[in-house]
Amino acid sequence: MNIRPLADRVLIKPAPAEEKTVGGIIIPDSAKEKPLKGEVIAVGNGTKDEEMVVKTGDNVLYGKYAGTEIELDGDKFLIMRQSDILAII
Repeated sequence: MNIRPLADRVLIKPAPAEEKTVGGIIIPDSAKEKPLKGEVIAVGNGTKDEEMVVKTGDNVLYGKYAGTEIELDGDKFLIMRQSDILAII
């Protein structure tokens, strides 16, 4: 995959949703909580006002509704601004 985010954007591969069962009942995919953490795959160069703090390989936490979902080569990714990232783990 050859993708490079522009400006202060980052490309994140979300962590897989955890499989949970409740009293023997399997929760369907549509009801699973979206993960709120992932691995940074690529980063932009930043802007003159904002230096890039995150780097490729960092594990990060982000907001529940942050970013835009995209699909590349059958894998799902999120692309978001660095300011949408809450913390580096």
